[in-house]
Amino acid sequence: MRVLVTGGAGFIGSHFAKRLLAAGDEVRVLDKLTYSGNPANLEGTEIELVVGDICDPQAVAEAAAGCSAIVNFAAETHVDRSILGAGDFGRTEFFGTQVLLEEVRRTGARFVQVSTDEVYGDLSGGGSSVETDPIKPSSPYSVAKAAGDLHIPAYARTFGVNASITRGSNTYGPNQYPEKLIPLMTTNAIESQPLPVYGDGKQIRDWLWVEDHCAGVELVLREGGPGEIYNVGGEDERENVEVVDTILRLTGADKSLIRHVEDRAGHDRRYSLDTTKLRALGWAPRKRFEDGIAETVAWYVAHRGWWEPIKSGEYRDYYEQQYAARLAAG
Repeated sequence: MRVLVTGGAGFIGSHFAKRLLAAGDEVRVLDKLTYSGNPANLEGTEIELVVGDICDPQAVAEAAAGCSAIVNFAAETHVDRSILGAGDFGRTEFFGTQVLLEEVRRTGARFVQVSTDEVYGDLSGGGSSVETDPIKPSSPYSVAKAAGDLHIPAYARTFGVNASITRGSNTYGPNQYPEKLIPLMTTNAIESQPLPVYGDGKQIRDWLWVEDHCAGVELVLREGGPGEIYNVGGEDERENVEVVDTILRLTGADKSLIRHVEDRAGHDRRYSLDTTKLRALGWAPRKRFEDGIAETVAWYVAHRGWWEPIKSGEYRDYYEQQYAARLAAG
């Protein structure tokens, strides 16, 4: 199979592209190379990297030429950034997805939309989200993802497009951009910098090892049904403060680095996914959080040359905007 992986120079997308390559597929990556897209994530592979925007129909058509499938990881991904400015999120997640669907409508290629558990909204009352639940997004990011998702069943029904959706839980592992919780706290701990924890830190997330996430997406690519949605969750729920405490233990950093700061606006308290549907296809998460977090922290300790250059320039400007006042007040 020849597969176009959009957003394939980012965190999960690059792991997925390398997974397909190892399975014997031909892989091409289309990535705009915004701040979190990193060509270094594909170094040492035979994967062709095409620089381009999924919102550009010509760029998509050229990159997708000869491909029998497109898997869409391309997205503006961080909730905090969507609160600071939502414009690019709607464009990429909604319009970009439509451009990709028009391409597969034209060519008949298979399509998988990689989405998020955040579209289901807050589950602070308990239970787990199933694929038939209504969507209740809480942030500009999750609204944009939900809007993109709505294209899939519509195109499947109206045009017969062979498209499916995966909705993943909080994913972690090596070479994740350091704005996200685990790499942020890990790299700050390594540098003995404050660890800004939102509110009481008792927000609960379901943690999923990146390779387990990629295995779920690959299975849906090969065996998923048109118009169908599949949850990909680690079924390993942890409070954020528990995750931070684990990182402190693994790095040997002092607990005094923790700073409880002003919470994120509209912060959901809990996400949880029911994965029964995907398990019926033969998938299950393989790596326990205890092992995955240890492997992840060890990777950041050993790869300062990867993340130290990132934590300057654009990242530093974002970090100051997001945390400087919060840390000063805290």
